[in-house]
Amino acid sequence: MLDANLKTQLQGYLTKVTQPFAIVASLDDSAKSQELLGLLNDIEALSDKITLRTDGTDSRKPSFALTRDDANISLRFAGIPMGHEFTSLVLALLQVGGHPSKLSDEVIEQIRAVEGEFNFETYFSLSCQNCPDVVQALNLMAVLNPNIRHVAIDGALFQDEVEARQVMSVPSIYLNGELFTQGRMGVEEILAKIDTGAAAREAAKLNEKAPFDVLVVGGGPAGAAAAVYAARKGIRTGVAAERFGGQVLDTMAIENFISVQETEGPKLARALEEHVKQYEVDLMNLQRAAKLVPAAEGGLHEVQFESGASLKAKTVIISTGARWREMNVPGEQEYRGKGVAYCPHCDGPLFKGKPVAVIGGGNSGVEAAIDLAGIVSHVTLIEFDDKLRADAVLQTKLASLPNVTVIKSALTTEVKGNGQKVTGLVYQDRVSGDHHEVTLDGIFVQIGLLPNSDWLKGSVELSPRGEVITDSRGATNIPGVFAAGDVTTVPYKQIVIAIGEGAKASLAAFDHLIRQ
Repeated sequence: MLDANLKTQLQGYLTKVTQPFAIVASLDDSAKSQELLGLLNDIEALSDKITLRTDGTDSRKPSFALTRDDANISLRFAGIPMGHEFTSLVLALLQVGGHPSKLSDEVIEQIRAVEGEFNFETYFSLSCQNCPDVVQALNLMAVLNPNIRHVAIDGALFQDEVEARQVMSVPSIYLNGELFTQGRMGVEEILAKIDTGAAAREAAKLNEKAPFDVLVVGGGPAGAAAAVYAARKGIRTGVAAERFGGQVLDTMAIENFISVQETEGPKLARALEEHVKQYEVDLMNLQRAAKLVPAAEGGLHEVQFESGASLKAKTVIISTGARWREMNVPGEQEYRGKGVAYCPHCDGPLFKGKPVAVIGGGNSGVEAAIDLAGIVSHVTLIEFDDKLRADAVLQTKLASLPNVTVIKSALTTEVKGNGQKVTGLVYQDRVSGDHHEVTLDGIFVQIGLLPNSDWLKGSVELSPRGEVITDSRGATNIPGVFAAGDVTTVPYKQIVIAIGEGAKASLAAFDHLIRQ
């Protein structure tokens, strides 16, 4: 199952296991069970502290649990955790085997203190780059607290279950049999939902913090670069972010980040965070900005957050990035996560053998259509313009696919559904004015980005598109407030550009400080 190189790497990791534990497999006669058994045999052979048993009786087959005699741990994988989930498997092996996590002592104690019964089930797909964060977070919580149980389920392998529960977006998390949430979440976010007092306690702690020299709002590439450059100047630096990594976390393949031939968004986001943590930077996660209160003359700027927290600083760098643009048509919000999706890599496998649409004819839309064509029965690509805007090489590839239909000069006007899931969409032919309905099971929206700047209205100057207007140094119209990255008017929304703009804004902020 594992090639020689992967075995060597895994064997090196497994030397960190300190506590003996067992892998208990529940198998049947299927080919997938035999494939899983091959993987588990390979793992057992790599460590004398791991024992494999095949007498499991779980109803989900193939699946396996990781158990330890001296600990009450309920952690199971239903499926074969390869692809993006292989890292989740490795971490689970290490953590069940006694290797400590990198969580802070404070967060570990918070997990251990959670009371109640929490039976989590997470549906993932092997091509989903958002799913491992959820799987790894809940696995770790299950290792640390016997009240927390977790099963990670490959939705593509357990199609009947997916159909019965109408799972149309991954990661989908169920708690005690009811839908808990969908989308990427880390340990702190999950804790905030199950430990209801956590957010208020964190807000109170933030309110007590001394003012920062530089406060970076947003944790994407621009925010990370701004934090590093500020911290290297030896000044008091803070980063408040809704989620560190920003939209990079939702990016699959990255092949144009100079000096790195190929990487993935979550991997790059982790590298950015680790780099920031090398310096004395105060990282504050799960903080969504609500309002900027500019300083009175000689005073401090204040940033208020939805959590109730408030932070003050001599200078502020806004780097809140952008989000996927929505169609804003009837039915879109009603069926979001029920057939309306924004990540083809994540949710595509859930629509295997079904007809879907892609909205948007730029690079992201055409790439999505090409990827989905290998999974679904048919792709209908709908483009508003009278021509596709994607690169020529992508258009050539798209045209070669037999199960793709391209409709141009079309305006999507409605998402149709039966109350539980998407059944189709309606579009208007912009030439004739006629309306047409297409029967579908899924709609993937790929029509660009919107700046995350709503919280800035009435404080800094924004463009008609809602972008923060900056000068050549990243300065806004408010002295001491700077901005960088996709939230600004700087053209070409690219990671490498955002990093450069973040560094520039940070240097400009430092220059502003020393001149005061």
